[in-house]
Amino acid sequence: MVSETRYATSGEVSIAYRIAGEGPFDIVFVPGSGSHVERAWDLPVPLRAWYERFASFARVIHFDKRGTGMSDAVSPATTLETRMDDVRAVMDAAGSERAAVIGLSEGGPMSALFAATYPNRAWALVLWGAMAKETRTPDYPWGTDEADRGVAALKGIPGEWRLFAVER
Repeated sequence: MVSETRYATSGEVSIAYRIAGEGPFDIVFVPGSGSHVERAWDLPVPLRAWYERFASFARVIHFDKRGTGMSDAVSPATTLETRMDDVRAVMDAAGSERAAVIGLSEGGPMSALFAATYPNRAWALVLWGAMAKETRTPDYPWGTDEADRGVAALKGIPGEWRLFAVER
């Protein structure tokens, strides 16, 4: 049902991805801050169920963003534009000309920028749990304080979710 892990090249970086299902259209999942294309299928978490459900009627392409999972490690200072272009590289490698793009959490801004930059390649855009930015500022009071981000990110996360950290 799911392909072996494959790699797309984006600049000098290898981006891991997998494909599941078949159907009349493609769905590209753009993950949040952590992912692991191989472990996502082994854990009893909602992600696997989502992939399986969508793969029952479409071709699902999911990938590890640069610096996460099976993809190459990179500088955390990589621009949003560079990271957004990884979506294009994965779609090209998977042979996907056009897809519904679903951005989860931190993957939302990448997905929105991809859809705006390549409108002919994204026929639908879904932002799930995405936000304009994470850090609170005077003009954006909904974010968290910079000092609280690391603690808040780990507090209460089940151990199995920590498996989505970068694999080296």
